[in-house]
Amino acid sequence: MDRSAFRKRFSNGRVAVFPVIHVLDSEQAERNVRTALDEGCAGVFLINHDFAYPEFLPIIAHVRSAFPDIWLGVNFLAVTGKQAFPILARLQNEGTQIDAYWADDARIDEFSPSDTQLEAQEIAEIRAASGWNGLYFGGTAFKKQREVSTDNYATSAALACAQMDVVTTSGIATGQSADIQKIEVFRKACGDTPLALASGITAENVGRYAPLVDAVLVATGINIEGDFYNIDAKRLAQLNSKIAKGERHE
Repeated sequence: MDRSAFRKRFSNGRVAVFPVIHVLDSEQAERNVRTALDEGCAGVFLINHDFAYPEFLPIIAHVRSAFPDIWLGVNFLAVTGKQAFPILARLQNEGTQIDAYWADDARIDEFSPSDTQLEAQEIAEIRAASGWNGLYFGGTAFKKQREVSTDNYATSAALACAQMDVVTTSGIATGQSADIQKIEVFRKACGDTPLALASGITAENVGRYAPLVDAVLVATGINIEGDFYNIDAKRLAQLNSKIAKGERHE
């Protein structure tokens, strides 16, 4: 799926907003998903920030049961696609469809050529063998992972395009906005591959990034102030409103 097709599928040509819900339990997850849907979001991501992924799986199943038709993505914290894709395939076979997997680290090696991206290629092979049919959002030069030099941003982004559906990058930490020059470099290097930004997006700054990225994965910028776990519907509405008033991407 190229950039234009991605935008048309998720957001009528604009930037897609995917709220990221830091899950505590089934009730809290369901409540926040409903808030996101009520505000017209294209879908959501769930993430297990406070416990290991085995405890997360029943909550994912609960959310899918409660919302059988929504676009649902997940992130298993600190787990690469190598471990995640077989789990996602098993869930799929059991009737719990997950539409996207977001990994913080897609294991791109900016010091190796495209045909020797050994870890990333292993992940791709495992994904293909698993039979899971969702989209892969792969973290590249991503927060809290191995640091990538600014000189290597373009190389990292270009290499990532061959290994995932949506190249996904961030600022330096949760809630920290990304250097606009970094995103400009990523945009140019990604070409027609969709690009997602996963930190620091707010209603106040989204206009800077909207021409460059195709999706924003957002939590801090739409959550209740001082609350890591719950969406503020008003802040989310403000973000969506700013995007809706912006120029369409053709």
